[in-house]
Amino acid sequence: MMTLTYIYADSTAVLGPLATFSEPHSYDLCEKHSARLTVPNGWNVIRQAIDESDSGPSEDDLMAIADAVREVAQTSANPSEPHVAPQSHSSVGRRGHLRAVPS
Repeated sequence: MMTLTYIYADSTAVLGPLATFSEPHSYDLCEKHSARLTVPNGWNVIRQAIDESDSGPSEDDLMAIADAVREVAQTSANPSEPHVAPQSHSSVGRRGHLRAVPS
């Protein structure tokens, strides 16, 4: 899959790797349609190659996500909620946002 983006002011169509977010004037195309793309006379097509070695988010990307989740968890903790001490396995206990449900 590839994303097609039109830049009307430059009379250009850009065909590149699948976008991770929605943007006006962009369309996701399957492999068949991206290979057969034609544009109006006078327009240019920029075809960006897909990097096959790029297999997903980098370690830095994953650490940034983990840090953001930790930060949200720390700031959204409700200080007015009483702390519940851990209970035995036969009853329901609460630790933070997780709940233990008896089997």
